[in-house]
Amino acid sequence: MIKLNKNKFGFLNSSLVLPSMIITLISFPFLSYAGGASMHSPIEQFVVKKIFEIQDPFFGYDISFTNASLFMVLASIVPLLILTMGVRYAEMIPGKLQSISEMLFEFVENLLIENTGNAGRPYFSFIFTLFLLILFGNLLGMLPYSYTFTSQIIITFFMAIIIFISVTVIGIFRHGFGFLSLFLPSGTPLVLQPLLFVIELISYCIRPISLSVRLFANMLAGHTLLKVFGGLAVMLIGSGSVFLMPIAILPIGAIIGMTALEVLVAVLQAYVFTVLTCIYLNDALNLHH
Repeated sequence: MIKLNKNKFGFLNSSLVLPSMIITLISFPFLSYAGGASMHSPIEQFVVKKIFEIQDPFFGYDISFTNASLFMVLASIVPLLILTMGVRYAEMIPGKLQSISEMLFEFVENLLIENTGNAGRPYFSFIFTLFLLILFGNLLGMLPYSYTFTSQIIITFFMAIIIFISVTVIGIFRHGFGFLSLFLPSGTPLVLQPLLFVIELISYCIRPISLSVRLFANMLAGHTLLKVFGGLAVMLIGSGSVFLMPIAILPIGAIIGMTALEVLVAVLQAYVFTVLTCIYLNDALNLHH
């Protein structure tokens, strides 16, 4: 079971509601347009759409540049720009961008060391990149007309399976056949060892599924609920009824609260995905069960 350190997210508590209200007020006209008279499906926002159609000339595969591709690129470029501008003019009294850059760096470094010890330091670059990609992918998906690529199971599963394979290879290269002891708790009675070995092996192999589904399901559910309440508010306002129009304040209030919750979930899911990766890496490095 993961214990979340509330102090790590203390900076969110005091400044979460106001940005959420601003995002909601900016987004509501777009939700109104998207809701419209035809009331598009809440799932429509997750459809992958082609921006530039590209055909593989050798094997005929469709490798078109899509909205998912665009926001994966943006989720890579935006944090890179923030970090580059933040450390470009390193000052004794840091500015806002430098403070954000240092905070992100120290947060991920502490997260890695707490879960893996000094043995995990060589893998900091990967863990830091993973955290930033998921964090900004989630947050950019909150903007109007954006696309949340972490709501696609194929993308989250691909990240999870790469982590799973990498961690397994690291464990095998580091410990050889001793890596199999991870599936057999010490002190297990001889008669129970075959059964526990199979159970632990199955549990280990399920890791990429649980890791990917957790992120995908949370982002999918949150964005779907926002669209449903947005469509409901539009429907009530567009009804023209003096009795129904005032009731629209309820779904609008729900949207504001859910936007605040969705921002928090976006950060927490990036944290959970990263901390689980660190725990799996610790198993491979130190064989802690």
